[in-house]
Amino acid sequence: MNGARQRPSAVPPPSRRRFLRGVAATAAGAAAAGAAAALAVRGEGASRPRPLPAPAGARRRRPNVVLVVADDLGHGELGSYGQRRMRTPRLDRLAAEGMRFTCFYAGAPVCAPSRCTLLTGRHVGHARVRDNPRGTDAPLRPQDVTFGMALHKAGYRTGLFGKWGFGGPDPHTDSHPNDKGFEEFFGYLSHKEAHSHFPLKLWENRTPVRFPANRRRGRTVYAPEVIVQRGLQFMERHRKEPFLLVLALPLPHAPSLVPGDPYPRKPWRAPDRGHAAQIGLLDSYVGRLVDKLAELGLTDDTLVFFTADNGPHEEDGVDPDFFGARGGLRGYKRNLYEGGIRVPLIVWGPGHLTRTRGAVNARPAAMWDLFPTFTDLAGLGPAEGDGISLRGALTGRGDPPRHEYLYWARPTGDRRTPRAARTERGRTWRAAAAVRFGDWKLIGYAPGRRYSPPDDTWSLELYDLRSDPAETTDLAPARPEVVERGIGYLRKAWTPPE
Repeated sequence: MNGARQRPSAVPPPSRRRFLRGVAATAAGAAAAGAAAALAVRGEGASRPRPLPAPAGARRRRPNVVLVVADDLGHGELGSYGQRRMRTPRLDRLAAEGMRFTCFYAGAPVCAPSRCTLLTGRHVGHARVRDNPRGTDAPLRPQDVTFGMALHKAGYRTGLFGKWGFGGPDPHTDSHPNDKGFEEFFGYLSHKEAHSHFPLKLWENRTPVRFPANRRRGRTVYAPEVIVQRGLQFMERHRKEPFLLVLALPLPHAPSLVPGDPYPRKPWRAPDRGHAAQIGLLDSYVGRLVDKLAELGLTDDTLVFFTADNGPHEEDGVDPDFFGARGGLRGYKRNLYEGGIRVPLIVWGPGHLTRTRGAVNARPAAMWDLFPTFTDLAGLGPAEGDGISLRGALTGRGDPPRHEYLYWARPTGDRRTPRAARTERGRTWRAAAAVRFGDWKLIGYAPGRRYSPPDDTWSLELYDLRSDPAETTDLAPARPEVVERGIGYLRKAWTPPE
């Protein structure tokens, strides 16, 4: 499939057409009365969710949804998750006033597939994009429905600001954010572009926005700052309408560069000071976003979600162990151990989380749960897919059903990072997969670099996460019946890519 040069079709593929027709039908009632309506993707017989309660004095409107996605942020890099060297006061305050998830998982141990699971609500065994690009970014298919498409069709104003990464730098594709439900886009189209924090250009929808370079000072425009400004302007323009804002900042991804240095007096290595400065900026940007909501009078009308796309990186000379970035877990970015895939999730919304202030949710949940959560909170019901809506847990009206299993894969091996390689005893060159079912977690390594269905050639490890969250003791030899159960889930979860 070569979607990189195709223009969007005037007629959506059948599955996408059915989905959007159903959303449009339910959105009419939601927009008229702010009441919940069932999302047609579940088919006939779907139960109608009760509308969200309106807090005293609040306007009756569907809640705005704001999602902030950090890039390569470890489970232990925020104060509310145990960080002691770096300060994150604004995010810590959101955790204290909202809900903090302590067992939330990214979609994959690297960026592109993780963000695909987020956008589409499909885990990596079913998603279109399953690995990081080795060249041009893989595109989303025309039939891939995103939560942006669902909410936009339902009457939300939608914007994505920051990193996209599906389809490469060509703006004339049917995998562009504008074709995937985000009517406003500003930022990086490709993964490669997002590796520059001081770029010569960003994209506004399909138009390049170029920045001048100073001969003495080099590139002078710090992209995260401009991206945040655009996001704040989006909220101001649409303050009288329900909106979905996705802020996908390239922080704290390498290179560890910032304008200035908030840690000049720390006797740390330069890469670590730069990394800490990036996280400090990320925290301040979230603070500015929350302050803007207050300025616009939208605090009670908005839910803010903060998470990350995978575990901590070790690139550009950064030492994640210096910061305890893994939060006591095993693994880093690219590993399927907990440190590579368990990430923070903070949800804040004073108008909707009044009964869960400061709550901690330890039930396993994953990135692909956010799609159905957003549609459910918007009054459309939970969308069909691999995810489960978290609305009940967030609003204090009951916990969501438990997942039968959670699944991750690394379809292609990768040798690039030494700490990740040591964690796997040199096996990062091999394809791998993992599944969590209850408190059990099975990790398997294929015999070679390319993914193949699990069989007798795979190496398997089994961990009991309740008693051993750091995955120190392999129980596979002692519990063969549990291993067999896990192998069944590994086989069930993976479908061959189209």
